[in-house]
Amino acid sequence: MSGICRHCGSGLSRQFLDLGFAPPSNAYLSADDLTAPEITYPLRLMVCDACFLVQTQDYAAADSLFDKDYAYFSSTSKSWLAHAARYAAAITDRLQLTGDSFVVEVASNDGYLLRNFVDAGIPCLGIEPTASTAAAAEALGIPVQRAFFGEALAKELEDAGRSADLIIGNNVYAHVPDINDFTRGLATLLKPDGVLTLEFPHLMRLVEFCQFDTVYHEHFSYLSLGTVARIFDSCGLKVFDVEELPTHGGSLRVYGCLKECSRRETQAVGALLAEEIQRGLQSPEFYEDFQDRAEETKNRFLRFLLDAKRDGKTVAGYGAAAKGNTLLNFAGAGPDLLPFVCDAAPAKQGKYLPGSHIPVLPPVVLTDQRPDYLIILPWNIAEEIRRQNEDLAARGTQFVTFIPETRFWTAPGAASALRI
Repeated sequence: MSGICRHCGSGLSRQFLDLGFAPPSNAYLSADDLTAPEITYPLRLMVCDACFLVQTQDYAAADSLFDKDYAYFSSTSKSWLAHAARYAAAITDRLQLTGDSFVVEVASNDGYLLRNFVDAGIPCLGIEPTASTAAAAEALGIPVQRAFFGEALAKELEDAGRSADLIIGNNVYAHVPDINDFTRGLATLLKPDGVLTLEFPHLMRLVEFCQFDTVYHEHFSYLSLGTVARIFDSCGLKVFDVEELPTHGGSLRVYGCLKECSRRETQAVGALLAEEIQRGLQSPEFYEDFQDRAEETKNRFLRFLLDAKRDGKTVAGYGAAAKGNTLLNFAGAGPDLLPFVCDAAPAKQGKYLPGSHIPVLPPVVLTDQRPDYLIILPWNIAEEIRRQNEDLAARGTQFVTFIPETRFWTAPGAASALRI
């Protein structure tokens, strides 16, 4: 198995993870689709021995993954809306943004973040290729350019006098197939003293907590600070600050600017780079046992479903999320073991999960169903989902998550970990 590193061009020979074959994780199906062939792709990760960028093997094109019917709407999660509002307030204060500033968000989705800048009277532009989410943002009064971002688009905007004081990219950096072109675009669009911030899941935490379910075709890259700093440097940028965030099981918010900018590097950058090196992220050994750990988690999950069925216990899922689709397809679980999954997003209700073909229902059905176990598939917002469904816990339903370990909630706020 081989390939070429999408950043440095070195040959790839070291496999990090093999999850078999799966369809794109957000390719939800209609009832009519169930009788048609379903396309699946190998879901494998490689690690570059030269720059240590962890990356998918290339099989699916970006425009087939992020199409007009893309069903992920960021505003569905109240905790994510609150996270976005806190960021908008903090960065506005830090950069002293005003009505004379210009903010660009790449992959602006449904306007979950830019709505805060619109409310503050700060001019902004969203760049979003998926028509479904772009329309939702436009309905909020947010200007949106429907396109994939890269160096060519950045040059068009620069030529039109639309260089940015702030560029934001939340959970998009991992999603771009040509990470060098994307990064050059960031450098092109920035004003000389402009700032960019990127949020993405931290590879160090992914490995530490065996978060293999964050692997799917839409994620082309899995990023450490060291690798991002190397990519920035090759494209005329520098990292000058970094924050560790709890979102998505452990993320980074990287602050960047042009190399020539006078902003000084904070102590946080050097400290985290040193920690990554100390933990071995720039050594091959760091990546060697991840496959075995992922298979152990998969087996625990499958054993739980089989035991519940044997014991006559009812099980439902919550959250038709990409994370859950990776886990379900890796485990080979279908409606026989998990009859339905609930989700609050109307765009997903009435559809079927890709690969597993488990139906997606509105959360209201839980009132009548009252399952013995409710598996929370997007474990990163498990507490939010648990609070929304406290009435189920009061009536005996146990909430369960499987990553990084099997956890049961038997009462509001109480969780116990159990290895099964």
